[in-house]
Amino acid sequence: MIDLALPWMLVLLPLPLLAWWLLPTAPERHGGSLRVPFFGALVSLPGDTEGSTSRRRTAVALKSLAWVLLVLAAAQPRFVGEPQRITSQGRDLMLALDLSGSMAMEDFDVQGQPVDRLRVVNAVARDFVRTREGDRIGLVLFGSRAYLQAPLTFDRETVVEMLDEAELGLAGEETAIGDAIGLAVKHLRDRPADERVLVLLSDGASNAGTLEPLRAAEIAAEEGVRIYTIGIGSGQRVVQTPFGPRRVGSDAELDEETLQRVAGLTQGAYFRARDTQGLLDVYRRIDALEPTEGEAATVRPTRSLFYWPLAAALAVVAGMLLMKVAEESFSIRRMRAGDGPTDDVQGTGTERMVRA
Repeated sequence: MIDLALPWMLVLLPLPLLAWWLLPTAPERHGGSLRVPFFGALVSLPGDTEGSTSRRRTAVALKSLAWVLLVLAAAQPRFVGEPQRITSQGRDLMLALDLSGSMAMEDFDVQGQPVDRLRVVNAVARDFVRTREGDRIGLVLFGSRAYLQAPLTFDRETVVEMLDEAELGLAGEETAIGDAIGLAVKHLRDRPADERVLVLLSDGASNAGTLEPLRAAEIAAEEGVRIYTIGIGSGQRVVQTPFGPRRVGSDAELDEETLQRVAGLTQGAYFRARDTQGLLDVYRRIDALEPTEGEAATVRPTRSLFYWPLAAALAVVAGMLLMKVAEESFSIRRMRAGDGPTDDVQGTGTERMVRA
């Protein structure tokens, strides 16, 4: 179906007629600024009265057509497709990622090579975000302070780019888990109920910030935000000693009890990721949550068509200009061919005046 986005623009169609009827005729000026010494000779040239009348009618018709096409283009015609029902599936999901200094610990193995925690977490989180089709994803980065890196958005690739740009120590060297939860809840509480989810990854204990993790969890529970906490760390790390590389314990700072209580207070769950495969399994378990059906919406695809009447109007105007130039050229050729006196127009600037 074709309709007009601005149909009220059609009221401009009779504007030229109204101007012709209502505006006074321009007064005749005596002693014009352009003087033609052979004006009498020009008047005496044989003319085609019937042809002149026909040309005037053609010019009026073309000008009217150009005006109608311009007004039609201004009314913005468009093609409107059939209604399509869209049902959104998904949740509002915030990722809160720990960027404290301990995330630099190389206690994950990738193909037999030690890799720091942040690199593994980012790689797995990128895949997790890309699979969350239909979800609005946001990103909070925290260390000594918490920052909103990406608001809730359907643009998953932008969130992935933000994850790639995350660097160790960007938010400080300490760990403000409570502030990260509070910031995430602030941006989730206005979203539809039963769709608010926070996934928090940390490898340490909360030792910074103004909000205690458990108090933040209570606020999250009041706002209907479920929190899934993930404790990062293999429990061992490789260190170089005079006797060669050795594995030593590395979980002294991970506060699993607090992470478990935070998840329990919000009807969420706590997961422990000791290696890359374990982290993948954690995300798969979270990914298996039943999505909540969002509000149904009906959309009608539209395609603008204004450029067709606009292009036609420009073509009509260009045709009129070409016709005028051709007519003036024909008149000058007739004068040169001897159809009228030419003594006064040769070798002077008067011919240029006639052409003008």
